[in-house]
Amino acid sequence: MKWQIDTHHDQTLLRDYLRNVCGFSKRTLAQVKYHGGKILVNNEPKTVRYVVAKGDIIQVIFPPEIRSAYMKPEPIPLSIVYEDDDVLVINKQPHIATIPSIHHPNHTIANGVLHHYDQQKLPYTVHVVTRLDRDTSGLLLIAKHRYAHAILFHSQQKGEVKRTYNAVVEGIVKPSSGTIHAPINRDPNSILKRMVAEDGQEAITHYCVLNYWSGHSLVELNLETGRTHQIRVHLSDKGYPLAGDTLYGGKKQVINRQALHCIKLEFVHPITNKRMVFTIGLHDDIKQIEQNLKNNG
Repeated sequence: MKWQIDTHHDQTLLRDYLRNVCGFSKRTLAQVKYHGGKILVNNEPKTVRYVVAKGDIIQVIFPPEIRSAYMKPEPIPLSIVYEDDDVLVINKQPHIATIPSIHHPNHTIANGVLHHYDQQKLPYTVHVVTRLDRDTSGLLLIAKHRYAHAILFHSQQKGEVKRTYNAVVEGIVKPSSGTIHAPINRDPNSILKRMVAEDGQEAITHYCVLNYWSGHSLVELNLETGRTHQIRVHLSDKGYPLAGDTLYGGKKQVINRQALHCIKLEFVHPITNKRMVFTIGLHDDIKQIEQNLKNNG
């Protein structure tokens, strides 16, 4: 990555330029400095205490990315919505984990992304920005290298990475729009479940009902925070569990997984600073719910 110093940043500490202008976090700079990367000014190595001058060419060379030994490339089908040198947007299918875990050590989206990189001879590992649960479908954002991930992570912390979801829930949601503001913590009786709890982390979900079908509601949701299982926990706590979400009280009468789909993704591109907006239709099994409910109603 290269930048040229302009008049505005003349006589700035290199550390401050990299942090405040280029978006490097302390952690990312430490990885560069101590794990085999380089910081060059006019092709000469410099420390972050160097004072830059107008016209200087700053170059950051990242250390080689090391893939975890347990994460292997696999030819997993990927529905790629968008790709450039820095980011990857995928329309994730249901019934597949985003990254490996104890319960799902392989056959994940991450394994498929590594295979995709190998096909293009890209020496990257996987940097997931917007992770989706195994049975949630829809738009998923991945940074292709450390620099893009550092910027997007910082942007996400500021609430600038936005996701919109559609969900089919059991019951007639009333009122038809509103905000659920309820803290979330781990359920002490489960290794997987979360629950609304006074001592939990702040969690805010905005919702709006789009349609009603035979005792079910199609709801659009926007997250102001990004807690684990936030939508599933908030709606279940209000008495409207997601259809198919047996972990949080839903039934599998109309679908065999939680009926949750990320339909819209918005973020500022980490390199071009361009506003990126992607939308995708509902997955086929959620589309089918409407027809099934009408037939059975």
